[in-house]
Amino acid sequence: METGTVLFEIAKPSALGKWVDTSAGRFVRYQFTPAFLRLRTVGATVEFTVGDKPVSNFRMIERHYFRDRLLKNFDFDFGFCIPSSRNTCEHIYEFPQLSEDLIRLMVENPYETRSDSFYFVDNKLIMHNKADYAYNGGQ
Repeated sequence: METGTVLFEIAKPSALGKWVDTSAGRFVRYQFTPAFLRLRTVGATVEFTVGDKPVSNFRMIERHYFRDRLLKNFDFDFGFCIPSSRNTCEHIYEFPQLSEDLIRLMVENPYETRSDSFYFVDNKLIMHNKADYAYNGGQ
């Protein structure tokens, strides 16, 4: 956020994309450099469209883990979305300060850092995305 640097862009899945559809939800794999783990604030712009019915109480809860340790829990409330609309919102992620030992472990153990994103409408789960992360890029 402080520098305006774009770290990555991901679009709707295509046949050649990194998204994989499974019966349990969607999955995406990210790879960053170790410097990513020292960032304080990251913004993510999300675009989504709404079908022909209104969406009430749209909410996303995202949890990030390293192995079995919860690193951070994010809770974003989109509120009401009008029918047939295209929407853009920006999430601001305030990252926790990680110890140098934990950073080293996360870099040395690619894809053991994971996240789950849960999307709710009127408190009903409508979608679950999973991701994993490597921080050894550029090495």
